[in-house]
Amino acid sequence: MAIKIVLSTRLGELRWTQADLSRATGIRSTAISELYHDLVERVNLDHLDLICEALNCEPSDILVRVPNTEPRVKSRHGKGK
Repeated sequence: MAIKIVLSTRLGELRWTQADLSRATGIRSTAISELYHDLVERVNLDHLDLICEALNCEPSDILVRVPNTEPRVKSRHGKGK
């Protein structure tokens, strides 16, 4: 499983730039850029809340789970999940 940050898609839909989002949220532009380009491994929940408030969306509009093609975790019954 991978979690993808699709902030670039959301900003494109709204015709917002990274700079627009940075100004609206007060989040530094480098942090916005890292999220925009899906380069982070951890998301600051305060930032996520500010972004969702500014873009009038839910976290699920920005974070998307992409399932793996092969199972990595075994179920309780010993079979791949």
